[in-house]
Amino acid sequence: MSLSRKVQVGSVPVGGDAPVSIQTMWDRQVDRVDQDLVSAVNNLHAKGCDIIRFALPNIRAVDTLAPLLNSTPMPLVGDIHFDYKIALKAIEAGFHKIRINPGNIGESWKVEEIITAAAHKGTVIRIGANEGSLADSDHSSPESRSTALIEAAERNLELFEKKGFKDIVVSLKSSDIEVTYLSNKEFRKRHDYPLHLGITEAGPLIPAIVKSTIGLSDLLREGIGETIRISISDSPEYEVLTAKELLFNLKLRSGGIRIIGCPKCGRTQFDTHGFLESVREELNTLPVDLTVAVMGCSVNGPGEAKHADLGITGNGKQVLLFRRGEIIRREDICSAKEAFLEELDQLRREFSS
Repeated sequence: MSLSRKVQVGSVPVGGDAPVSIQTMWDRQVDRVDQDLVSAVNNLHAKGCDIIRFALPNIRAVDTLAPLLNSTPMPLVGDIHFDYKIALKAIEAGFHKIRINPGNIGESWKVEEIITAAAHKGTVIRIGANEGSLADSDHSSPESRSTALIEAAERNLELFEKKGFKDIVVSLKSSDIEVTYLSNKEFRKRHDYPLHLGITEAGPLIPAIVKSTIGLSDLLREGIGETIRISISDSPEYEVLTAKELLFNLKLRSGGIRIIGCPKCGRTQFDTHGFLESVREELNTLPVDLTVAVMGCSVNGPGEAKHADLGITGNGKQVLLFRRGEIIRREDICSAKEAFLEELDQLRREFSS
């Protein structure tokens, strides 16, 4: 599959030869930008998020969120519906990208004003179609539904192309896996705009992860999709971590921890679940390529995880730390976390030097 064109969303290139970027959307209303919000947003960035989107339901929301533009390295996307003046305000404020549905903005002159402002400011616009918002018609098969989705996106594109505006990301979203696959694959044959992938309204944690993995993996393997959001009815953190894990396993992203961990069983002598939870934050924010093993007993310890850069397993009141299958430390269970984090930091320094 040929490369898409490339657009620049703030500091993040999307499309072309750029890595697939990860997005999430902030999940609640923002009344003010305080240190808690800044820390939470930057924590998502540390865990692998590249771009974050905020709902802008009114003009006041733009003014409220504008200070965040200078408080995070992540590009901010403004999500706008119905009122073109909110889009103009967001562009003026410096939002790096706006998401609009031209169909609900109204008259074409309003969309033209948005295009003119975005072109002047260098703002990227995400447009597209969501199957849930299409008018009901005789589209019963996945093929006909995907065709309707593509046609809706192309109608939205017409005005932008007439105005010569190309800094566009397109999304074609459905809650149906097959419709999502067919529509994005066919659209890529016709157009070279970067595609924002996602299974919309995918549901709670486990169903969303399963549906998104099945629905997006084939597209990504075929080189289709330049930025993704894993929509989950849960914390944005899970969206980011799931997307990162998916891209890692498809070998489309580097820079993070691969975790090997055995489930509990009757042989377990080390609380792997509790230990992983206790070091979860450190593992999820470490920006180097490492394989870490947390094993429950000597059966699945240094031998089975001998390729791990760092591993830990337990034997009653004692834990063993190992590197590449070689035991490097024996510690009392109460000092296990401290010893593990010391070795992890040592590895970080070695890999970063």
